[in-house]
Amino acid sequence: ITDAVVAARILNATLVVPKLDEKSFWKDSSNFGEIFNVDWFISFLSNDVKIIKQLPEKGGKIMIPRRMRVPRKCTAKCYRNRVLPVLLKKHAVHLTKFDYRLANKLDKDLQKLRCRVNYHALKFTDPILKMGGELVRRMRSKSTHFIALHLRFEPDMLAFSGCYYGGGEKERRELGAIRKRWKTLHSNNPDKERRHGRCPLTPEEVGLMLRALGFGSDVHIYVASGDVYGGEETLAPLKRLFPNFHSKDTIAGKEELAPFSSFSSRMAALDFIVCDESNVFVTNNNGNMARILAGRRRYFGHKRTIRPNGRKLYSLFLNRTQMSWETFSSKVHAYQRGFMGEPNEVRPGRGEFHENPSTCICENSDAKSNKDTSYQGQSRINQGNESKDTESNDDQYNDGEPLWPDTDYWDNQNEPLEKDVTNIINSDYDELQKNEEQPELEELLSD
Repeated sequence: ITDAVVAARILNATLVVPKLDEKSFWKDSSNFGEIFNVDWFISFLSNDVKIIKQLPEKGGKIMIPRRMRVPRKCTAKCYRNRVLPVLLKKHAVHLTKFDYRLANKLDKDLQKLRCRVNYHALKFTDPILKMGGELVRRMRSKSTHFIALHLRFEPDMLAFSGCYYGGGEKERRELGAIRKRWKTLHSNNPDKERRHGRCPLTPEEVGLMLRALGFGSDVHIYVASGDVYGGEETLAPLKRLFPNFHSKDTIAGKEELAPFSSFSSRMAALDFIVCDESNVFVTNNNGNMARILAGRRRYFGHKRTIRPNGRKLYSLFLNRTQMSWETFSSKVHAYQRGFMGEPNEVRPGRGEFHENPSTCICENSDAKSNKDTSYQGQSRINQGNESKDTESNDDQYNDGEPLWPDTDYWDNQNEPLEKDVTNIINSDYDELQKNEEQPELEELLSD
């Protein structure tokens, strides 16, 4: 959606309110206006791009647009060369499969437009905002500080990744059948995928990582996920590590969730709100929702986001039974440096812009104090003292793998942090961390 607005700006074209995908794996029939406030979207961006709700009529008939698809990571020049001539000739174009269809690196004005769209123009509908806010209030009533974990461990995610988690022939058969739905996916080596950090961590691995980082068993954790592969058996180790385990279904009744429960996108929107408002956001994957949340939390004041260093942690999890808990914890701390959501751990211009919107963030950001927690989008984009852009290395995505980037660029970011950076989130982070007795963890690990 964000890039569609920017593409319209590049082409100096009118944008029709985007139509959401209804045919993907999620099979959600929700339209744009059932998830986002469409009138706010149109009015907020009125000075940037003209947006209409549907195609106008021509000669008494609705215009029929020319369908076309642009290459992935298409630059502004690419749009002007490929799309503009067709638009001028046909007067309307329908850009299909619009994922990662705009270059990561653009002119500063276009990057700032991305921020205006992503962090201000896209506002959830009132029912979603109300229910999401209520979920946050209920989590706060249980604990002033809480962790939110975005856990992608559904069968489709595991099948898509091509990873293997030790479930024998049953797992290979079940996930293999799902994987056949993506005809363009090539066969891969599951062990190689794990070694390269391209596989989502298991619920148990996420729990062990958090405990090793110092989060105590009394911490309240909100888990945002779909139907986890393996069900309760897969979740049991995480629940033993963090007994204060919550989700939409545990803190809200079926009747409350009924308006949303049949629509995966609306349920994801509720999770998005809770994850964004959490003191610490943790992800076991590097998918789109995790990236957008990480960028939003940077933009509005550097709230901590922890992402696993999958490449380094893989070998550590393999050998964890051969070392003491103290050694394991020490290694996790070392491997996670650069993956803990520190304000300056990602250099300006590096990585995906939606995850690191450095062009829109002032060096002395006061965005946190301006943040509208009800997602009204009223605060202003920072216009001065921007961090100087550096040359970025665009991650190249293949059509078949939008969720898993080349992990090399993550490893290149493990550089020492500036010693004089003021960590504005330490107070929340420290409240959640507890020094654990080693026997408790060893007892859990022996189960």
